[in-house]
Amino acid sequence: MNYSLVFLPSLDFQASLANPSLFVQQSSLATVILLLYVDDIILTGSHSSLLPSVIAALTQEFDMKDLGQLNYFLGLQISYQSTGLFMSQTKYIKELLDKVDLKDSKPCATPCLPYHRLLKDDGKPYSHPKQYRSIVRAPQYLTFTRPDIAFSVNQACQFMHNPMESHVVAVKRILRYLKGTLDFGIIFQPSILNLQAYSDVDWAGNPNDRRSVSGFIVYLGSSPISWASKKQHIVSRSSTEAKYRALAIAAAELAWIRQLFCDLHVSLHIRPSIHCDNISAISLASNPVFHSRMKHLQIDYHFVRERVIRGDLLVQHVSSADQFADILTKSLSAPLFQHQCSNLMLGSSKPAIEGECKDINGPSLATCHKIKESSG
Repeated sequence: MNYSLVFLPSLDFQASLANPSLFVQQSSLATVILLLYVDDIILTGSHSSLLPSVIAALTQEFDMKDLGQLNYFLGLQISYQSTGLFMSQTKYIKELLDKVDLKDSKPCATPCLPYHRLLKDDGKPYSHPKQYRSIVRAPQYLTFTRPDIAFSVNQACQFMHNPMESHVVAVKRILRYLKGTLDFGIIFQPSILNLQAYSDVDWAGNPNDRRSVSGFIVYLGSSPISWASKKQHIVSRSSTEAKYRALAIAAAELAWIRQLFCDLHVSLHIRPSIHCDNISAISLASNPVFHSRMKHLQIDYHFVRERVIRGDLLVQHVSSADQFADILTKSLSAPLFQHQCSNLMLGSSKPAIEGECKDINGPSLATCHKIKESSG
């Protein structure tokens, strides 16, 4: 399929600067989008009338097969609803539970104990560390559609080299939570093309090395499109420092998504914003006077500050109660955790229907096609 990278420009497809696997064909009539992964292709566009000609050109040049409307791609299940798209990984979860013999386990309300942190020397070493590494890797792929387990999976993955029995119990709890939420997935609904992010951090939250845990989530309208939960690389000496590092990480993600939208020829009429619950970090982003007090944050400071000055980014305060990224930085009680899940547009699947997804701001989005290179 490497030859396809040479062939696609002959069809007036341009490679994206943000994603080398993404190709865009722009014309006065419509935009066609092609996503290439090894021998699998997703093809969609702003008007369905242009897709058959592209499919015909690809099948004539390569031994390929049009699998029709996109329903399954790299473990992701896609269903079409009257309100938008529903994406889940139910099949993958069932296979994982069957593999670890937990398909009949008792479900639990949260993926980790509320306000609990895993310790590196907590109890006895696990007798089968290789088995632990094999099991804990699997839920990482579920975080593509399940941001609700991102924090707990990130915690468990930090002990691959020397797992304890308590860490195994923590992984089993994640799997038991998944057992009770088999049909959960993310609902993507049409809405205003507005990018906004929520950035949060748990300062010195890791008890093993006192590094802070950052989390961010980016929304396009009301739908979450990007998120992460990750331990910071160095120890922060203040909560402001930790918050500002998290702010810079979220700003970098927004910058990448903006480039992606430029490659797709989609205009954002509203300035992207980041919501942060730390007044000092917001002041540092908007007031140069604070710069002299935080010289060790120069790179992150300039990265965020330049975008604020250019008008590419707006940093706004949000109360801790409305901090959507809270679920990505710490373990929460069941009621608060479930409330945050609803903020992430997580829910069970509903009856799917055939049809197109309508964008309230423009033309309909043509139904995605999946094309696969034929074997042999």
